[in-house]
Amino acid sequence: MPEISLFYGIRVTMYYNDHMPPHFHAEYNGHKALVDINNIQVIRGSLPNKQLRLILAWCTIHQDELMQNWELAKDMKPLNKINPLI
Repeated sequence: MPEISLFYGIRVTMYYNDHMPPHFHAEYNGHKALVDINNIQVIRGSLPNKQLRLILAWCTIHQDELMQNWELAKDMKPLNKINPLI
């Protein structure tokens, strides 16, 4: 499960050949969430409110890059790092 970004203690990863819909995994201090890339919403799990706001803002900014990584992951190709939220 490659790490594609890390910021404010939030680790963002994506699995190769994962299930639909296109999503990524966000983890913070033992909390885990799956975030739908197209709808920019949590589809499973949870994060504390502050980290949730940060990850959804980051997803909005990097939505195109996340979809590119999703396509790469489906093809089992190396994923690109995505800039952290600063």
